[in-house]
Amino acid sequence: MLNSYLPVLVILLVSAFIGLAIIVLSTVLARRTPTRIKLMPYECGMDPIGSARRRFSVRFFIMGMLFIVFDIELIFMFPWAALYDKLMFFGFVEMLVFVLVLMVGLVYVWKKGALEWE
Repeated sequence: MLNSYLPVLVILLVSAFIGLAIIVLSTVLARRTPTRIKLMPYECGMDPIGSARRRFSVRFFIMGMLFIVFDIELIFMFPWAALYDKLMFFGFVEMLVFVLVLMVGLVYVWKKGALEWE
């Protein structure tokens, strides 16, 4: 049984060696000519304005978390869609309840004002 895992182990070792070799070779062989312009932070092709350590509003993070939550919930709909023929009416009702819970959550977040961007 151990012999069946030997090719996987060889591939893992070879890929780890190649990854480490690339990192070491790029560190050893790369030319380093740091200039003031090269060391500037890059922001969308524009010259940086102000400090890079400015504070973000909490609403920015709340909006990001809400996006991730609703995006992850959407992932649960793909298996349901793939097995829709086998689940029949029971699967439809279950997904209807799932979407209803999501809608209640969305209305709650909307009423709390978490989607308002000031």
